Amino acid sequence: MTAIAPSIDTSALWSAYVDQAYVDRLRAYAREVVAPEGERIDREDIYPVEIMKDLARNGFSTVVLERELGGAGLTYAHAVAVCEELAVASAAVGISLITIFQAQTMIRSFGAESLKRRYLPAFAEGLLSSYALTEASHGSDIRSLDTKAKPQGGEWILRGEKHFITSGSAAEFFIILAETENGVSVFAVPRDVAGLSIYKGANSATWGLRNGPHMNVVLDDVRLPADHLIGVEGKGVRQAVVVLNHSRTLAGAISLGVARAAFEGALAFARDRVAFDQRVLEFQGIQWYFADMLTEIDAARLLIYRAAGALGEGEQIARWGSEAKYKACAVATEVAARSAQICGAYGIMESGPFGRFLRDAKAYEVAGGSAEILKNTIAKFLLPVAGLGGGSRLT
Repeated sequence: MTAIAPSIDTSALWSAYVDQAYVDRLRAYAREVVAPEGERIDREDIYPVEIMKDLARNGFSTVVLERELGGAGLTYAHAVAVCEELAVASAAVGISLITIFQAQTMIRSFGAESLKRRYLPAFAEGLLSSYALTEASHGSDIRSLDTKAKPQGGEWILRGEKHFITSGSAAEFFIILAETENGVSVFAVPRDVAGLSIYKGANSATWGLRNGPHMNVVLDDVRLPADHLIGVEGKGVRQAVVVLNHSRTLAGAISLGVARAAFEGALAFARDRVAFDQRVLEFQGIQWYFADMLTEIDAARLLIYRAAGALGEGEQIARWGSEAKYKACAVATEVAARSAQICGAYGIMESGPFGRFLRDAKAYEVAGGSAEILKNTIAKFLLPVAGLGGGSRLT
């Protein structure tokens, strides 16, 4: 079985929240191009280079990028639709897309005009990127870093090592955080710059969201032009948080796609499987399972597209993005587990897709902002609402 179940009327199940023609095109692309490769990408743990290049040719990886920079100039809701529909076929493709969107968001939001003109049009031509924050000694705590950057002769010199970097195996461009004299800062780093190398560390593989080994990135006196500092020196943590708040909504959409794939697969199985002289789907207990799952998926979809609206409005992005990812990831894990249960022995066979769905769903409850971190972010939004502490309720 592929990730997209046959003969399921997805248009009846999942109404479009952007124009129907765009969603129809996405679904056809996911079904015809991505789904046939979904199982292989996961099994071999490879970065889907050709698919990602083709996504760029079709305008799917530059959805919100301005038209004058080669993008489609569409809304964040369209970007959510792209992540959702592609992830139905392969969550790994969605993860590969996330790191591209993160790089674009960082440069669009904070980069110098020269940097925007140099790199953003390249994404429309298929530039593959990675978002390199993590270090061995610091994990996701990026307030201080061992990777250092110092100015010298009108350039920046970077030295250090990043660990466990998603999409690092195929990236042609990196967004890298390094500590400068004034604090953590962000840099644009081409893959082919002198002094940059990658290698596979001891703990490079994950059992979910497998889009190639997570690579270590070594920076050995890497020299960068002055304008490759992105944004304000010392403001890198804040900039990184802004980007993560944007990408969490898209991460929620990927989890939503996983939930849909599991649901559709189980629905097709229950429709076709006969047990005790009737179809499995005709048992009331099984129908209740599907009713619960459909309600939860619909609730998550509404929340995710509300979060997409917040991105467009620029208001309460941290709140809605965190809620969207938190809810969608939990729903995906529950739906994947329940779908496997409905399918009985087939649900736990290696030849079936449900193990992949469950692994991908659970992995996203940890990756890209764990459930605990998301709950902290949501709770922080409530403090000023209740009149406690400072902070803005808008971002």
